[in-house]
This record gives sequence, C-alpha cells and structure tokens, in this order.
Amino acid sequence: MDLNTMQLIQQRVLWLSTAMIHHANRVRPNPSGLKVGGHQASSASMVSIMTSLWFEHLQPGDRVSVKPHASPVLHSINYLLGGLDESYMSMLRQFGGLQSYPSRLKDPDPVDYSTGSVGIGATAPIWGAVARRYVQSFGGATGTGRQYSLVGDAELDEGAVWEAILDPGICDLGEVVWIVDLNRQSLDRVIPNIAARRLEKMFDAAGWQVITVKFGRLLEELFTRAGGPQLRTRILEMSNPEYQRLLRCSAHEVRGRLPGTGTGSDEINRLVGELDDATLVAAIRNLGGHDLAALRAAYRAIDDTRPTVIVAYTIKGYGLPIEGHPQNHSSVLTVKEFEALAASMGTDAAFPWERFAVDSAAGRACAATAERLRRPPVCAAAPPAVPNDMGRTPRGVATTQASLGRTLMDLTREAPEAAKRIVTVSPDVSSTTNLGGWVNKVGVWSAAERRNWFADDRETLIHWREKPTGQHMELGIAETNLVGLIGELGATWSRWGQPLFPIGVLYDPFVERALEPWSYGIYAGGQSILVGTPSGVTLAAEGGAHQSITTPSVGVEQPGCISYEPAFTIDVEWTLLASLARLGRPDGTSAYLRLSTRPVDQTLAAVPADPAARERRRRQVVAGGYPLVRRESPIVTIAAMGAMMTEAIAAAQRLERMGVGADVVCVTSAGLLFKALQARQGRAPGETWILDQTFPAHRATPLVTVLDGHPHTLAFLASINQVRATALGVSQFGQVGSLDEVYRHHGIDTDSIVAAALDVAR
Repeated sequence: MDLNTMQLIQQRVLWLSTAMIHHANRVRPNPSGLKVGGHQASSASMVSIMTSLWFEHLQPGDRVSVKPHASPVLHSINYLLGGLDESYMSMLRQFGGLQSYPSRLKDPDPVDYSTGSVGIGATAPIWGAVARRYVQSFGGATGTGRQYSLVGDAELDEGAVWEAILDPGICDLGEVVWIVDLNRQSLDRVIPNIAARRLEKMFDAAGWQVITVKFGRLLEELFTRAGGPQLRTRILEMSNPEYQRLLRCSAHEVRGRLPGTGTGSDEINRLVGELDDATLVAAIRNLGGHDLAALRAAYRAIDDTRPTVIVAYTIKGYGLPIEGHPQNHSSVLTVKEFEALAASMGTDAAFPWERFAVDSAAGRACAATAERLRRPPVCAAAPPAVPNDMGRTPRGVATTQASLGRTLMDLTREAPEAAKRIVTVSPDVSSTTNLGGWVNKVGVWSAAERRNWFADDRETLIHWREKPTGQHMELGIAETNLVGLIGELGATWSRWGQPLFPIGVLYDPFVERALEPWSYGIYAGGQSILVGTPSGVTLAAEGGAHQSITTPSVGVEQPGCISYEPAFTIDVEWTLLASLARLGRPDGTSAYLRLSTRPVDQTLAAVPADPAARERRRRQVVAGGYPLVRRESPIVTIAAMGAMMTEAIAAAQRLERMGVGADVVCVTSAGLLFKALQARQGRAPGETWILDQTFPAHRATPLVTVLDGHPHTLAFLASINQVRATALGVSQFGQVGSLDEVYRHHGIDTDSIVAAALDVAR
C-alpha cells in the first residue's frame, strides 16, 4: 500500500477514535453527571503503530493484545474494516455498547485478548503462544501466526511483565512480538528518567530481538546535514520533560530552546535557522512511532526465531491539541478544539462516522485488508465425557492433597480420552503438591524433546522427561505466570476449537497473589481449575507466612468460579471430576479447590455402600454440602468445612455424651450454598434442593460454623433458617506450633467447638 493512502487511513483512525470519546463525554446525555472518561491522548499515540500493523502486516492467524487505553483505536479500525456496526460508534462506555477496555466476550467487534488489568493483558499473548503450541503438539489444527502485545511504556513497571519475560521457556517463542508505545508519560506526569536504553538491554538479556524505532524520515534527513549530528546528540541527551516541553512551544520558542547551551549549540542554531516554522514544528514531532515508513521497516525486520520487542518512540496525544501536555492522560478535547480538529481534517463534527468511499483508494485498501484478515469460523469440538464417580471407597488415613494426584492417575485408566485433555501447571512445586506420580506418568511438555540426564539415577523420584507429548508444564516461581498460562490453556476451545482441562497447582497462601490475573483469565473466557495446597493454619509448623486465612471466601466472591474445600479424599475425587466436566464449553466455568496436608481417617466420611445412596451423597458433595451426622433430637448443628471435620465430629460425639444432640453438616462449597440461598430468595436463578437436604427447616437448630479460614465465609448459613449462630474460624495471622496448639490459639479446636455449641444452644 502506498504511504499516501496509509496516511489517509491513519488520519481517519485518529479522527474516529477521538470522536468516539468526544461523543461519550460531550454529546451523549449524562443525567448523573458521573465521569464517563476515555483516553484520547493514549489512543492518539498508538494510531500510527496500529494502522501500519493492521493495514500492511497482520495475517489471519495473528492475534493482538491492545493496550487498554487504546481500545477506541481498535474499534475504529474494526469499523473501517466492516467488523463493527455504525450504531456502536456512539456507544463507547454505554450500557450494552462498547466496553471501556477491549473484551473478548463483551465487545461486539473482533477482540483477540481482553485487557484492562495493567500488565496482565500484555503478557497474555505469551501464554497464548504456549497454548497454541501445546494444542499443535496435541494434534489440533491452529495454523500459524504471531502473538502481538501493544504495550504502554508505563505498563513495563508491572512486575508481572518481567516475571513473564524472564521465564526460561519464553526465549523459544519466536511468534511473540511486543510493541512498546514509548510516549514517556504515565497517568500523572512525564516520566523523568524512563531509561529506554536500559529497557532495551533488559529485553536483550532475556534473549529477545530488540528493534528500536526512534526517529522518522524528516529528522533522519536533518541529521545528515551540517549540524545534524549535533542535533541528534542534543535530542538523545535531552531529558524527557525538557523534550515534552518543546511540544508545547511555538516555532519561535523552539528556535530559542532547542539548541541549548552546551557543545554543538552553535551548529544546531545554524541548522534550525535554515528551517521554516512548519518544518521545524514538524521535525520536533517526527518520532519513529508516528512514521509509517519507519514502522514498516521495523515490522519487516522481525526474524521470528525468538521473541521480538519493538520500542517505538511516540508522543502522547500526537496530532491533537493536547499532545505532549503532562496531564493529558484523561483530558478530553473541548467542543471548540474538536470542531477545529474536524475542520483541519476535512470531516464533519456533526456527523463524525463517515467511512471512506468504496471506490476510493482508502476504501479499496480497507476492503482488501478486511478480506486478508478474514478468519474461518471456529467449530468447537465437544470435550470428552468425564466420569462422575470412579467407584473407589478410600479407607485408612489420607490427605486431600494426596488425593489430587491419585485421582488424576485413576483418570488415565478409567477415562483415557478425558485424561489426555488434562494439562497440569506448577510454579516449581510439583513434588510438594503430590503431583510426582502424575508427572512420571504423563511427562513434562516441551516444544522439543530434551534428554533426561537423571534417568539412570535410582534415587531420583520424579522423572523429568521433557517431550512434545508431555502433559505437565513447569514454570519458575511466579504465580502470575501460572494463572496466566492456565487462563490461555482454558481458552483454546474458543480460539481453536480444541478444549483442554488445565489444572494449576500452587501453595494456597499465594492464591491471593495470583487472584487478579486468574480473575482476568476467567473474564476473558479462560476456564481452568486452580488448586491451592497446602492450606490454612493446619499447616501449623510453617507459621503465619504460609498459613492462608481469606482464601475460603474466594469461591463466594469470584465470578465465573465454583470453589470447593473437600474434607475427605472421596470428596476430592467427586468435586474434581465435576469441575473437569464444566471446562471447555460455552457455558463452562472455572473452579478452585482448597486442599490440605492433614492426614484424616477416611472412615469418618461414612460413604454409603448402597449405589443409590452413594450417588445421592455424590450429588450433595458436588452441590455444596451433605449431612454427615444426624441425631434423633438435635438441639444444635455444627457446620464444618475441610480440615475441621475431624474436630467437628469429635465435638458432636462429646456433646452426645453430655446429652446434647448435635447434627454435623459437611460443607464442600460455601459459594454454591450461598447461590442456592440467593435462588431461594428470588435474587438469582438456580436450584435450591441442596438447602433442603443439608439444612432442612424441620431440623432447624442453633448453629456453629467452623473452618480453617475467616469465619465470615460460613456465617451466612444462619440465615437459611434464621437461627442463632456462632461463627468460628481464623481471623489473625497464624503461629508456629503443633496442630493442637495452633487450633487452640485460634479457637477452632474441639474444646472451642463444644463450648460454642453449648453457648449457642443455651
């Protein structure tokens, strides 16, 4: 495409993206007076980068993560390509319209990656590249293509970015391309020392190809003239704030400020004196990120043998009256500024949504680009059936954590087709979370087979066999990477029609660290299972730093997720199988399992021997809870979850000896019981039968709830039958000690449960 046509398209994209935000803030009625917002300056700095990328370089198999504040640019490009109806152009940030930030599931036009959480959308294409390679090694047809991230320079402050870049496996992903919008501004200010060269060195040290697009053709031509080398040095050595200030100056002021007072100022003065005002003003703005020819050369230089970062120097607000202003991040043009911009671009401020004429050069370019980027529809394969129950009844003493690996192993025998879809991911804790047997069975995934140098070492318990058919992925110690990867593995059903069953395993105390990126993955359509283990103050000897407190409420509060905290190993099997069966489908959902290393007598589960009664129990476990102990004339009910079932049963037995009948209910999912309660109240759709079976009205008694976590998680159970209640749990940082000592310290030991039951029953 010739550069003149590209320039016309670039100008129209700038106009449309600016007009969308203007309409949302200045035209659309706003009775509440609440800020609508939008980011005209952040969008403007990306217009050239995105116009060049879409209209010349993207291929149908490529996917792009667009920085959140440039979403209007993406919508404007999709509009010119025919992928967005005109009615949506006036509906930015309006209910039922275009989202504030790109969303795969909520925007009506093509969006490859949801963004909005700073740094997380940037790294998503890395994990998307891994997911595509995994699907290919699995035998799925994913085609080829690059994975682009369009990243704001301030976004590189996020630790999640560097955790991903530095992971050892990333240097092999030649399809990953990042484009950094280096406008040297953040939300509040011009960044004084952004140290672009340092960033380039950091990417280079991580094994990335680094391409810098610093200056445009006009400046490069000036650098060849007398005084040009001195001008180049002056600009390069100029601080970011000083350079940004030049953008707010008249031509006369630039002539006085640009030469400076250092070495070479005389030569720069003479060069500047040769330029007319228009050329001088254009030159100081002629950075590589706005020069279509420079961008074209940069995109063509990508070698596809390793990850690439293109550092494109830009101006925030380029082409707008607010360009370069230190507080332009959330600025919106005034009506007069908008009308003046329309006049300068030859557009109509009253009807801003005009497309190019079909028979014009730009119109034909849009049509050709739309045809080039057309993707065939994705036909999602149905995920293989997952059994409900594998028929085992555990005996003896076991932990729920160990049951995870055992269930996965059983699945390879009982349902091999379903087991083939499982891919486990761990941040260097496979052995300590009991995945060793599974890893030995299925192997470790690697794009290329690697020799296991410890294969002949008889004392090596985990055999690290890396091969393209492996089903376990091991990352460095970075929980954000783990959940980023399982989120993309959980989206393959919608991207390439190949459903996977991703399971991420990490220490439960670090679930909160991973929660935001995992929530992002769920929001973006990724369905996965997160397993937190070991958990709670039950991990007594590890002390407060490794004892989770608030994680049990995750399932109550996290949208798109069902959480389970099983008490017995059979509960782990049933809830894990049910969670797997919900993955890889349009109506699917993610799951979180909180497991423990506490050895528990499995006969306490009292699993029914009769097949029908066993199935009834299984359905209750999956639905959120089940009655474990029923007394003839109960006067109190103990509802416990997870590791606390041993103490709850012991407390009920002691109360019985005192003549106090106590029912015991095993809660497996606080979130599901809460949803059932909302359904009963008419506040949400859903079934309510589980409440009738766990807390029937005719057996309503005062209630004691207890869990190894914050007590508020189960406190709502009292409202099912409007009874008196006492909520026991953990609400302060833990202590090192024996299990009995730690439980006693937090008031969740058997004595505390008995005392609470006597108090509430009166």
